[in-house]
Amino acid sequence: MAPNIEISIPTTSVSTSSPAYTIYNVTLRLPLRSFAVQKRYSDFVAFHQSLTAQVGAVPPLPLPGKSWFSNTVSNANLREERRKVLEAYLRAINEAVDPKWRSSSAWRAFLNLPSSAATTANTSTTRLHAAITDPSAVGSGAGGAPITDPTLWLDCYRDMKGHLHDARLHLTRRDQETTPQKQHESSAHAKGSLVRAGSLIGALEEGLKNLGTDGLSPSTGGGVGWGNSQNRGNSIGDGEMRRRKDLLVNARKEKDGLEDLLNAMAAKSRIDSAVASAQDKEALVGGAAAKKPRSGRVLGKETERTRELDNQGVLQLQRQTMEDQDLNVEELRKIVARQRELGIAINAELEIQNEILKLADEDADRLKQKIDIGNKRVGKIS
Repeated sequence: MAPNIEISIPTTSVSTSSPAYTIYNVTLRLPLRSFAVQKRYSDFVAFHQSLTAQVGAVPPLPLPGKSWFSNTVSNANLREERRKVLEAYLRAINEAVDPKWRSSSAWRAFLNLPSSAATTANTSTTRLHAAITDPSAVGSGAGGAPITDPTLWLDCYRDMKGHLHDARLHLTRRDQETTPQKQHESSAHAKGSLVRAGSLIGALEEGLKNLGTDGLSPSTGGGVGWGNSQNRGNSIGDGEMRRRKDLLVNARKEKDGLEDLLNAMAAKSRIDSAVASAQDKEALVGGAAAKKPRSGRVLGKETERTRELDNQGVLQLQRQTMEDQDLNVEELRKIVARQRELGIAINAELEIQNEILKLADEDADRLKQKIDIGNKRVGKIS
C-alpha cells in the first residue's frame, strides 16, 4: 500500500546563477504538514542511479533523457514537458504497489522525508502524537524512544513552543480572574503546560546528542561499526546544531521565567489570604488596625501586568523584559554587522570595476592614437 504522501511538481524556475539551470519545485503533503524541496535535473539523475543500485531494480517509470539540441532554460515548452514527466516519475514510485523503492534511504534522502515515513503512513503521525500527548514517550529516559530524526525534532520543538504559549495564556487569565477557584484552575493549567514543555525540552536536548553524530557507534567486536541504519544520514551540520541549541537555551529561559512568575503569583495569593484572615479577625474584635487603609507600592506607575504581582514577581517580570530587550539588541547588532560586511563587499567590487574602467579608458586612448597615425600615413600616400 502506498504511503499517505502526495507528491507534485507544480512549478519550475530558472536560477539566477551563471550558467543558469532549471529548478523543479517538488511539493510534498504529509499527514501533519506540507513542504517543498528544490531539485535540478542532475539531482534526479543521481537519485535514479542511487535508487536503482540500492533496490536492484529500475523504478516503474523511466527517467526522461537529456536533450542534446535544446535546453530547458531557453525552451519553455521543453521545460514544461520535462516537469510533467518528472512528476509522473515520482508519482509512479510513490503509488507503486511494491514499497521497495519507497523503503530505500535514497528515496527518503532525496525528498527530505523522516526515516519513519518509508515504512508506514501513520508511523510519523503516531510518533509526533506520542510526543505531544505523552512527553515521557520521547527521549532516552524511562525506556522512551529517542528523537533521531531532524524533522521530528522540529515538530516536537514547535509543540513545545505551543505548550509555553498556552502556559503564558493561562497565567494571563489567572491574573484577570477574580475568584480563587478560577485562579486555581488557571494556575493548574499553566503548571501542566510548563511540565509538558519541560519534558519536551529534555527530550529535545537528548535528541540533539543523537543528531550530532554520524550514525557511528562502537561495534561488539571492539572496532567501530555502523549504528542503527535508520539513524544514518540524519546528522545535522555544525551551524544547524548551534542554531537548535540556541533555540533550546531561549526556550528553557522562557520556561524558567514563566515558572518563577507562577510561583510569585502563588506566593502572593497565600500572602493575600493570610492578610485577609488577619484583617477579618481584627474587624471582629473591633481592633483599631482594621480601620487603617491598606497600603501598596507607590514608586512608579502600576500597570495591568504589575498590579497583581508582589515585589518578587515585578522583579522577575523586569528581568524577563530586560532579557528580551538584550535579545533584540543582539539581533540588531547582527543585522548592522551584516550590513557593514555588505557595504565593504560593495566597496571592494566598485574599486575593481573602477580599475577595469580605467584600463578600458587607457586602451581606448591608445587605439585612438593608432588611428590618428594611420590616418596621417594614408594622407601622405594619397
